[in-house]
Amino acid sequence: MHDTDHRNAKVNKSATGPLALYIHWPFCVSKCPYCDFNSHVREQVDVATWQRALLADMAHEASLTPGRPLSSIFFGGGTPSLMPPSLVEALITAAERHWGFTADIEITLEANPSSVEAANFHDLAKAGVNRVSLGLQSLDDQTLEFLGRAHDVHEGLAALDTAQQAFDRVSFDLIYARPGQSLADWQRELERALAFGTGHLSLYQLTIEPGTRFETLVRTGALIPADDDHCADLFELNRSIMTAAGLPAYEISNHARPGQESRHNLTYWRYEDYIGIGPGAHGRRLDSATERHKKPENFLSAVARNGNGLKLEQALSPQTRAMEALMMGLRLAEGVDLEALEAKTGLAVAEMVDRDEVAELAGMGFVEQREDRLTVLPKGMPLLDALLPKMIADVLRT
Repeated sequence: MHDTDHRNAKVNKSATGPLALYIHWPFCVSKCPYCDFNSHVREQVDVATWQRALLADMAHEASLTPGRPLSSIFFGGGTPSLMPPSLVEALITAAERHWGFTADIEITLEANPSSVEAANFHDLAKAGVNRVSLGLQSLDDQTLEFLGRAHDVHEGLAALDTAQQAFDRVSFDLIYARPGQSLADWQRELERALAFGTGHLSLYQLTIEPGTRFETLVRTGALIPADDDHCADLFELNRSIMTAAGLPAYEISNHARPGQESRHNLTYWRYEDYIGIGPGAHGRRLDSATERHKKPENFLSAVARNGNGLKLEQALSPQTRAMEALMMGLRLAEGVDLEALEAKTGLAVAEMVDRDEVAELAGMGFVEQREDRLTVLPKGMPLLDALLPKMIADVLRT
């Protein structure tokens, strides 16, 4: 077998492994001022119509990926905890019928910590959900009001307690780098968060996204974001406190006890195949990128017209896949195995990394390359967006 044949054989083999499934529920009770996700507020939602549409969209994708079991399902949004448990159960049942499940499948649902939604947690667990990601966002009432959240700290912690009783695994989110937040304030909040004993925490820096209400406030001078140096100090504090507590960072914003990492999100970051259904959902399967219609009504119309919600289906060149895999994989503490990436793309990826730039950045303590593994070190993680174009040779960007 020639080298190119051997490489192609390895590429084809990757199309037979397990898949991940992402299901987007686009509806929220209200729109948070920092949020740029595909979320919509509607007075009424016809659940029966949405069940038919999502099942049809799922069936279309299943017809293109036979024989590949699901290793994870992720219900994202929007606010998936607003979904009736019966709908969640119907989607999980259909997914198992279409693809089958690996023995240790992870089924995650994002949830808001309101008492109304927490009341459904036990029913969602019975429906098959075994992991919940809870949007606490803060342990301070004034901050929750600033962030536009509908819950207060008491309600949020009650929902966390319910979640820990209902689900095998629990994660929750916190937002830091809020205006006026000191290092001491954030350290106290982090230490309190760790005391609840969850195996996974997502710590997101407050960023001002285009089109959000916060962007308008910044533009008019009504909101002044934290400066870059302070954000870097807060990021370093995250790393030191979480590592000492036994939840090291395995990705820029995500911290977990060993074995508690989000397997679904690792599928994205390791550049494995995943299916995306529902409004605005993205997917990557069989070397193609997919995107669904974003507006809920347009998605429903597309399903009624075509039997699926696809807006775009585009073949990805080996160069594009290599670029995307590097950009995603370098977010991880484990870094990128360049030889494995070569097997996925058929390209000599190691030759496309600018060795001189990598050596210079390594000397500054930002990155490390050992044989075929390229890793961004903790010092370089806050600067990842700036480091990537330096490390990736021009040939890869063509």
